[in-house]
Amino acid sequence: MSSIIGLDLGGTKIAAVRYDAESWLPQATERMGTQAGKPFKEIVALLLSTIEKLKTKDTKAIGIGVPGLIARPRGKILTLPNIPGAEGFPIQEHIAKATGLPVAVENDSSCFTLAEALKGAGKGKEIVVGITMGTGVGGGIVMHGRLFHGSNGFAAEVGHMLLRPGEPPAGSIKGRGEIEEYLSGTALRKRCPKAVKPEEIFQGETCADLHPTIIQEVTWMCVNLTHCIDPTIIVFGGAAGRALKPHLPAITQELQKWLLPKMPAPLLAISALSDAGTLGAALLTQATV
Repeated sequence: MSSIIGLDLGGTKIAAVRYDAESWLPQATERMGTQAGKPFKEIVALLLSTIEKLKTKDTKAIGIGVPGLIARPRGKILTLPNIPGAEGFPIQEHIAKATGLPVAVENDSSCFTLAEALKGAGKGKEIVVGITMGTGVGGGIVMHGRLFHGSNGFAAEVGHMLLRPGEPPAGSIKGRGEIEEYLSGTALRKRCPKAVKPEEIFQGETCADLHPTIIQEVTWMCVNLTHCIDPTIIVFGGAAGRALKPHLPAITQELQKWLLPKMPAPLLAISALSDAGTLGAALLTQATV
């Protein structure tokens, strides 16, 4: 028997799980706050402390999902928008040297998509697109069981696709009209300040006047992804993404109005896994074990 550790580094927390490398069932779990205001090296020290708590004699590799861009194959951080001070840090090399184990590093939304493609809502599907709607909007693409990165590793930056070019919502800092400015959990709370929970944005009367607009905007996002990638399924995750569930039939119906004639609409689904981030990070290591 052997085990794999998967870590999901967020702007406010670290989630880590040790998995059985054959069944992929969790064996042990650790969670702690990252306190992102600290220097990044202190956050890395927290990662190592978490790994030490989970590591056993049969642990064979470590996978890490991070909320930003990674330079491959060396696993150096290019940028972590919500965790300052991480730029240029060789996280893969640093963790590998400290633990003596093979380490794989990937964008956290890609980890989410990999887990859903291999073990979750997209299992058995040829082309899976994952969209995480949380603090920001992230994405991942899995084709025939393998992550698609693009020529320079920047594929699936769904949040930075233009939704309403040059027409950002009121209060937006970037001012580009990107999907993230409209459909991230952060943006949606600004659009409907009365909502306390993500579910209130999509269900009930609290934000009811916003529902038709959100359905249209999510549809446009899915139409663009479909015309470009022709995915078999699009899986939504993150607190805001999961809260979309009651609107998926309406979005599917709306898709038919915008897709090319005779073009099949992709399946739409909500994440089937509660631990997709950590499981996807662990699954990254299959090529390194």
